[in-house]
Amino acid sequence: MTGRAPSTRTTRASFASSIRRLAGPTLRDGLHGAPVAGRTTGRHAERRSIARHVVGSAAVGTAPVRFADTRLARGVVVALLAMIVASGLIMLIGQQALAAPVEPTAPTAPVEPGTGTDTETDGTTGSTPTDFTDTDQTESDGTGTGGLNIDINGPDGTPSTAVVTLLGITLLSVAPALLLMMTSFTKIFVVLAMTRNALALPSIPPNQVLAGLALFLSLFIMAPVLGHINDDAVQPYLNGQIDFQGAIDAGSAPLREFMLAHTRQEDLALMTRSANQPNPENQAAVPMLTLIPSFMISELRAAFIIGFVIFIPFLVIDLVVSAALMSMGMMMLPPVMISLPFKILLFVLVDGWGLIITSLIESYQVTA
Repeated sequence: MTGRAPSTRTTRASFASSIRRLAGPTLRDGLHGAPVAGRTTGRHAERRSIARHVVGSAAVGTAPVRFADTRLARGVVVALLAMIVASGLIMLIGQQALAAPVEPTAPTAPVEPGTGTDTETDGTTGSTPTDFTDTDQTESDGTGTGGLNIDINGPDGTPSTAVVTLLGITLLSVAPALLLMMTSFTKIFVVLAMTRNALALPSIPPNQVLAGLALFLSLFIMAPVLGHINDDAVQPYLNGQIDFQGAIDAGSAPLREFMLAHTRQEDLALMTRSANQPNPENQAAVPMLTLIPSFMISELRAAFIIGFVIFIPFLVIDLVVSAALMSMGMMMLPPVMISLPFKILLFVLVDGWGLIITSLIESYQVTA
């Protein structure tokens, strides 16, 4: 028994030494415990020292930058304060310079009006007095009180350029109303529009074309009246032969004659009764406020009569086309689509535009 114990301990010791040799120093340190913990603690301490060194260096490096920013801000504030103080001083000095007292000048001696001595000289001031008395008014009324005299005419009795310009602008502003109410424009435009509707063309020709055609036809019809207005009112007024009121009276006379020639007596009596006015003794006594609406009603009545005459042939074409379609059983086909070419063909063959325009112009020339 005593001979086996030494061999067992020897075997265990050799097995432990073999394990240490194979595992190396790391496992040996782990088995013992103390060396591994010591090394780990040393490494952590080294890392902490390095971190403290880096943080300290960063803090030391940023301190000059912060100090530089503070100095820059202080410099900007000092510069702004200096500018504000300089501006205040400049304003104070300027106000004192403006508020400096100025010595008053000596007053001018009064001059009696109406002396008539334009060449007299005041001995104290050396100025020449001016006579502002209104000699024209003194000679005309004999009062000698003087006053303000406004004359719209020029030096030779003709109206000034400013007055002529003002009258021209005023006439242009009321020209559309005068064109509609006192000329043949309304009648011509209504007739042309009804002709377009009779052809079943609601937008051809457009309203701009019809208005332009009606305008030029109106100028052609009203040319004699405009010539009388120019000869009797405009030129005498520009030459200084008549005043403004005389020009209005002379210019309204040709227009009155034209409107009376194309106004029905029934329409004139209707407007006179509506205005609660007495019957005029003659045509010259008819007021313009009654004559203008009477003329417009008469023009519309004549335009509707002409439009009815124009509608009749086109209405016949519509009836014939509708009857033909009904007889053929084409009830779903619109008659307007079939009758439109026939209407245009008929209007072109009979020279419809020429007939309408000629009839309109001759209607005014016969009764003028």
